[in-house]
Amino acid sequence: MKIMIVTDAWKPQVNGVVRTLQTTARELQAMGHAVDFLTPLEFSTLPCPTYPDIRLSLLPGAKVARRLAGFDPDALHIATEGPLGMAARRFALSRALPFTTAYHTRFPEYIHARAGLPLNWTYAFLRWFHGPSESVMAPTEVVKRDLEAYGFRKVVTWSRGVDLDVFKPQHSERLKSNPPIFLYVGRVAVEKNIEAFLELDLPGSKWVAGVGPALKGLQARYPKVNYLGVLNQHELAQVYASADVFVFPSKTDTFGLVLLEAMACGLPVAAYPVTGPLDVIGESGTAGVMHEDLRTACLQALKLRREDAAAHARKFSWRAATEQFLGHLHPRTRSAKLPASLADPSRA
Repeated sequence: MKIMIVTDAWKPQVNGVVRTLQTTARELQAMGHAVDFLTPLEFSTLPCPTYPDIRLSLLPGAKVARRLAGFDPDALHIATEGPLGMAARRFALSRALPFTTAYHTRFPEYIHARAGLPLNWTYAFLRWFHGPSESVMAPTEVVKRDLEAYGFRKVVTWSRGVDLDVFKPQHSERLKSNPPIFLYVGRVAVEKNIEAFLELDLPGSKWVAGVGPALKGLQARYPKVNYLGVLNQHELAQVYASADVFVFPSKTDTFGLVLLEAMACGLPVAAYPVTGPLDVIGESGTAGVMHEDLRTACLQALKLRREDAAAHARKFSWRAATEQFLGHLHPRTRSAKLPASLADPSRA
C-alpha cells in the first residue's frame, strides 16, 4: 500500500512526534508498504512565534496538492494541525479523499501555558480540524477518553514503542557528577514544567538533556545544574544508563516516549500521576514512582531495581504499535488516479 504522511513536525526537530513518525515509517516499509512524507523541508518556512525551532510552511496549498496528486496515495495520514496539515485536509475534502489524523500533543494546554488562550477555543478548532477524519489516533486510552469528553468522534488508540536494540541496559559513565544522578530528557520549554524538577531539594546532582526556547533562562537561573544539548539515540542511551532516576515533570504530555527509553535502559522513573506516566509506567510500581510530591517520587524511585524497569519497557513493541496504525488507516476506493491537474495554485 502507498501511504502518504503529512507532518508539520520534522527534522531538525528532535521530539517524540518526529521519532514516532520516523520509526513507524521504518516498520511500515519493513512490512512491504511504500511510505512518503510531506514535511516543511520542501517549503519556504518561518519560525513559529515563541518557538523558533518549529518551522511553519508558507503558502503550501498548491505544492501540497501537486505532491499528493503526484504520489497518488492509497491512504493519507495527516499527523499535525499546522499549515501542511491544513492544506492536506483541504485537498482531501475537495477530492472526497478519505484521511486519518493523529493527536500527538496537548496543543490547547501548550497554547494556554504560552499565551493564556482559553482551552475551549483551541479545542473548538481541533474538533473542527479532526471532524472529517476517518480515525483520530490518540496515543493512550486516557487521551482517547479526554478527547471524547471534548466532543471528538471516531477516536482510536495508537500506542508507541521503544527500540530495544538501542535503548538497553549497559554500563556507562557518561554523566560524571555526584551521585545519585537525577536526569531530565526532552524539549526544554515552559509546558514541560522542568522548573518543578530543578527547584527540588535533592541529594547528588541534576542533568538536563535537550534544547528549546526555555534553555537559556534555565541555565541562568539554575547554574549548578548540568546541561547537555541534542544527542543521537546511542548517546542518549548511554546517558540514561549513567543516571539513577529519570525525572519526568511534565503534566501535559500525551505519552512520553522518553519514559520508555529510560526504562528500557534500566532507569527507574519519577513522575506525577498524570496522563502519560499513568499509561506508560502502569500501576505495578516496579518501573517508576508516581506521586503528587515530585521529590517524594524521586527519592522512592532510587529504591527500585533497574532490571524491573527494563523488563517493563520490553512490553512495548514498535511493530505492534505500527500494526495498530496500519489497522486504523482508511485506504481509498481506487477508481482512477488523482490527476495532477487538480492541483489548483489559486487554492494556496
